[in-house]
Amino acid sequence: MKTAAGASRRWPAPAKLNLFLHVVGRRDDGYHLLQTHFQFLDYCDQLSFTITDDGAIRRTSDMPGVAAEDDLVVRAARLLQARASVAAGVAIEVDKLLPAGGGLGGGSSDAATTLVALNELWDVGMDVAELARLGLELGADVPIFIHGHAAFAEGVGECLTPLEGPLGPVLVVHPGCAVATAAVFKDPGLTRNTPAIKIHDLASAPLSNDCEAVTRRLYPQVGEVLDWMGQYCPTRMTGTGACVFGTFDSYAQAARAVAAMPQTWHWFIAERCNESPLLTRLAAATGQR
Repeated sequence: MKTAAGASRRWPAPAKLNLFLHVVGRRDDGYHLLQTHFQFLDYCDQLSFTITDDGAIRRTSDMPGVAAEDDLVVRAARLLQARASVAAGVAIEVDKLLPAGGGLGGGSSDAATTLVALNELWDVGMDVAELARLGLELGADVPIFIHGHAAFAEGVGECLTPLEGPLGPVLVVHPGCAVATAAVFKDPGLTRNTPAIKIHDLASAPLSNDCEAVTRRLYPQVGEVLDWMGQYCPTRMTGTGACVFGTFDSYAQAARAVAAMPQTWHWFIAERCNESPLLTRLAAATGQR
């Protein structure tokens, strides 16, 4: 192991945005075929890993409503440990900032950070492609966080082509409800036949989030945020919601919108990133060898 037992290190698990999200079909197994453009934010959960010698995987932080056995962080650690025949264990603490059911990919990002960090700290030696295949077993969004580069995604979200997006500040607003992704994708009103597009057509194609109409109907609070924010900036829902993001030319403009915002909503201002903060952290770790 590169990290001695008992040493603790903090690793970021960043939020993602879906700059658009089209549902272009459905597989025989029920999974939806998507096209989307992923980008990262410099707003992150923080995970700490304390390596142990006893082989046990423990989550040391309290996560209301999420049992340790069901937590993607614990499942990711156990999956890597089993596949790589690792004898060591780990205690994982999660400092959670990304809201559950927010469309920011918090659980998938936490799982990806766990795989990337423990691959290094346990000295497993898997490459990015191997880790991404492992991550796909945990969820369709996990590979994008492992690869760590803004990308055009197809399939169920796992077929990635690097594609940078515009930089600058975004205001992300959460109305306080947790959206059940499964409920949105099961809804009979969901559009499932948006024509597929090519990367070179993105600049001229009409882009939207196909989940928005269903989420608005099931969760009217999300619609309220979309309507309000649309007065101030270009606005879109990320994933299946509940978070809505608006793009601004400056932090000052975003702050002026915040000043007029209903006080019951939660919000943060972040910077868009084409390279994940997780890759920056990994580079720092590997540079300490």
